[in-house]
Amino acid sequence: MTLRVDCVVLHCDDPAALAPFWREALGYGVVYDGPFGVLLGDLDREGTRLGLLRGEPQGSAMHLDLRPDDQAAEVARLVALGATRVDVGQPDDATWVVLADPAGNAFCVLRDLRP
Repeated sequence: MTLRVDCVVLHCDDPAALAPFWREALGYGVVYDGPFGVLLGDLDREGTRLGLLRGEPQGSAMHLDLRPDDQAAEVARLVALGATRVDVGQPDDATWVVLADPAGNAFCVLRDLRP
């Protein structure tokens, strides 16, 4: 199985106001700009992206978004390693799964991108 860091997420009050700083600092473009925040990255979708997410952090100001080849298999594997499912207020139809590592650090396992 392949699992890679897709996105490092920073929680902040105003993602739109913070985005220009990080866009210029990293030389990234705006990949997504929506109601929950801003996603910055290489416009060719290569490499790790930076997400600026609106709102207070759930225990940490930063978390990882991990992109698997197979979401269900990776979630099962990570739970077997000691991760636990966490409810941070994600919607019922979320395409990501929120887990916490054994120390309680939350992270997201995104949907796989297979067609």
